[in-house]
Amino acid sequence: MIQSMTGFGKATLQLSTKKITVEAKSLNSKGLDLNVRMPSVYREMELGLRNQIALSLERGKIDFSIFIESTAEQTSTKVNVPIVKAYINQLREVHADTDETELMKMAIRMPDALKTEREEIDGNDWIQIQTVIEESLANILNFRKDEGASLEKEFQLRIGNIRSYMEQALALDPERVQAIKDRLQTAISELRVNVDENRFEQELIYYLEKLDITEEKVRLNNHLDYFLETINGTEANGRKLGFITQEMGREINTMGSKSNHAQMQKLVVMMKDELEKIKEQVLNVL
Repeated sequence: MIQSMTGFGKATLQLSTKKITVEAKSLNSKGLDLNVRMPSVYREMELGLRNQIALSLERGKIDFSIFIESTAEQTSTKVNVPIVKAYINQLREVHADTDETELMKMAIRMPDALKTEREEIDGNDWIQIQTVIEESLANILNFRKDEGASLEKEFQLRIGNIRSYMEQALALDPERVQAIKDRLQTAISELRVNVDENRFEQELIYYLEKLDITEEKVRLNNHLDYFLETINGTEANGRKLGFITQEMGREINTMGSKSNHAQMQKLVVMMKDELEKIKEQVLNVL
């Protein structure tokens, strides 16, 4: 079953002192374009995380974010008391008549007035964060599968339309052949020359063989079947489907160039329109 590259997955976990939220968003892309955002304290885990995401999601433009929200009463940011006192003393020398409260307000805004104690990675915390990461990846994969099911229905509809238009075009073939014969015979009559009937028949058969679309019909049918077989297979992928649509396009274009019949050419244009819709959606397939 095919999967879409478009998806979204989110998971949250409440620990004793923090709330962890993991979000994964994915759009279509030719390859893997991965952007990871996470708190600096966990940066040493980023390489392993990137490998994990790549193995799970394979392809797409992916934004992966880990948010840590502290829910504890304590904070890692504290006032650097010696520095603030030093600033106040210096400011008092400059502004001797300034209120103490105002001096405090000015001092607290000065560089290094606040200090943040560097957190160390808690192994148990990361194990729990890892479960949230796995949950978010599972959620985005489920989203991709649901989108893939919708794409599959769309593909089956478009493939069915192309096949229907092709059958309608083939139904016009006897009328087309007769019209070609009539035009040639009319042209010869207007020339008012004697023509060997056997030679005329031979030339006509040769001309009609060049305009015959039976081989294109067989090949296009095979490509349509192969496309459906691929989206129903276990290893369906967007690149392979893209190659098949290219082959489908070649056969449809050849039909159009050979048709030499107004109504048949209209049906060929409708087939091309359906194929373009397929190509647009194939870009979203994993």
